[in-house]
Amino acid sequence: MEPGEGPSSSSAAGDPPPPPPPPQAQPPPQQPAVLSRYESQKRRDWKTFLQYLKNHRPPLALERCSGAHVIEFLKYLDQFGKTKVHISGCTFFGQSNPPSSCACPLRQAWGSLDALIGRLRAAHEEESGGNQESNPLAARAVRIYLREVRDAQAEARGIPYQKKKKKKKRKPPSSSFPPATPTSSAPDKLSSDPSGGGSS
Repeated sequence: MEPGEGPSSSSAAGDPPPPPPPPQAQPPPQQPAVLSRYESQKRRDWKTFLQYLKNHRPPLALERCSGAHVIEFLKYLDQFGKTKVHISGCTFFGQSNPPSSCACPLRQAWGSLDALIGRLRAAHEEESGGNQESNPLAARAVRIYLREVRDAQAEARGIPYQKKKKKKKRKPPSSSFPPATPTSSAPDKLSSDPSGGGSS
């Protein structure tokens, strides 16, 4: 290549290449929302309930679940209970603090079952869009069963169930004094001469 055919000095020393575009700022990764203790427990309970329906013989779809199936589920949970419930033939029946242990079975406490049904009922409403009519967990038979469990455990354990009474709002005491009426001297003072002078 001859010297005159090379790239011109102007092109070799031309403008520098444009700088690369700045990298686009990427949005920070979304952190999963921290669930409350209630929401976490509700999800675990709902997963357990669906797994129970799946393992049912025959398998049971949620749409075909009834109040009777819910009661079966509650009875199934009794095998994992930790509350001693004395049978009627036990010498400790009706004693809240028995002096020794006995062979009576362990059951799920009524309070635990009642709270469980409340969480499952809320989870079902979320799944079904708030349709309470098709919610087997809100069936009347389930409420009756829970009431029977409550009464039976209260009698067997000697711990009477006492429903918390709602506190009534007290009305403010009415005053026994009659309402104040304006006296005749008030208008006289208002109509008196502001200069304080009497009549001439």
